[in-house]
Amino acid sequence: MTRLRKASAYRKFERPYTRKSKYQEKSYVRAIPTNKIVRYVMGNSKKEFEHTLDMVSKEDVQLRHNGLESARLAVFRYLDRNLVKGNFYFRILVYPHHILRENPLASGAGADRMSTGMKRSFGKSVGLAARVKQGQPVFRVNVNKQDLAVAKKSLERARTKLPSKFAIQIT
Repeated sequence: MTRLRKASAYRKFERPYTRKSKYQEKSYVRAIPTNKIVRYVMGNSKKEFEHTLDMVSKEDVQLRHNGLESARLAVFRYLDRNLVKGNFYFRILVYPHHILRENPLASGAGADRMSTGMKRSFGKSVGLAARVKQGQPVFRVNVNKQDLAVAKKSLERARTKLPSKFAIQIT
């Protein structure tokens, strides 16, 4: 199992080559890794709230599924500990569709006999990423006026878990 690379390695917004064909020899992507995000909707979805806080991206970026999951956990735990049960509604607005791939090159003694070099270098899938454009919201929290500061603090905690710059908009 390879070590997880830094998020900056996958941050660039490039054209995806994620061809999935019914003919296996024409398919670039062999296997799709499982999504690490456990839940997308948390809290009380039936209640009406006064304010909506959105965490909006300031640039085009790819957010990996493990980063989104850690940010989700940070937001949900902070809201759950500091607010009364059912006094918030939290939702992830992006889904990681894009498959991240890497062409592993062998190094060391005899590596030239093991590696195939750049022949069919589509790479193995190493993770999933959500492709987020500038101005697109990633997280949304609905709360009442008295809980506005707690919700803002929770989104600021999530901002540190993700590799780009984000703004928090209140409506």
